[in-house]
Amino acid sequence: MSLTALQDLSGRVALVTGGSRGLGLQMAEVLGELGARVAITARKQHELEAATAHLKALGVEATPFVCDMGDLAAIPGMVEQVTSALGPIDILVNNAGTSWGAPTIEHSLEGWQKVITLNLTAVFAVTQEVGRRCMVPRRSGKVINIASIQGLTGTYPEGMPTLAYNASKGAVVNMTRTLAVEWAPFGINVNAIAPGYFPTKMTAPIDAAIGGDKTAAMAPMNRVGGPEDLKGVTALFASDACAFITGQTLAVDGGLTAM
Repeated sequence: MSLTALQDLSGRVALVTGGSRGLGLQMAEVLGELGARVAITARKQHELEAATAHLKALGVEATPFVCDMGDLAAIPGMVEQVTSALGPIDILVNNAGTSWGAPTIEHSLEGWQKVITLNLTAVFAVTQEVGRRCMVPRRSGKVINIASIQGLTGTYPEGMPTLAYNASKGAVVNMTRTLAVEWAPFGINVNAIAPGYFPTKMTAPIDAAIGGDKTAAMAPMNRVGGPEDLKGVTALFASDACAFITGQTLAVDGGLTAM
């Protein structure tokens, strides 16, 4: 089979959480380009509308669904809406996330719980729901979890105190491994992407604290992640090209974790 055929997502349904901007929107673009019908979720209606218009201008069949992934009770209803509108979900991208910067002795419990709920518990909840409804019964599916190099190294070279974020992303890495083994008999591939530094709304405090040039210089490639840099790995993990790849976490970081 040709590589083009292996990466063809025509007729498949993809759900991207946190898909209205940043890395989520970048991944939605490539999934749609490869032929998938893409559902994107976010908390804010106006951001979803702008993202949907952007995707449709690229020729992507995109449908928005308002959902606060931090509201765990809302997740089953959102999955029901997606499947009712588009059909069973073939590809799940767990991208929605948040961070909280504070030294550990000053870190509020509220901040800890907010980060763990969105970055970890919501990933469990939506993956469980999609798996139960769509992937396990059909014995096929692709789950892509968005981790972070901070989940691999425990910190980032700039030393920002983000204990809850780093802990949550480390847990996502291990969740990926564990679920990959459990769901392998059902033909479901579960992998993770660990981005390095990509300028987004969430990373703005780092830009303000240390500057973009210093951040770029941390990676051997001497640059930060760009608007195309997650597309290749997303295409791989979402398609049949990864049929024999599961339980893996791939760092996309310009070589930072190789140092």
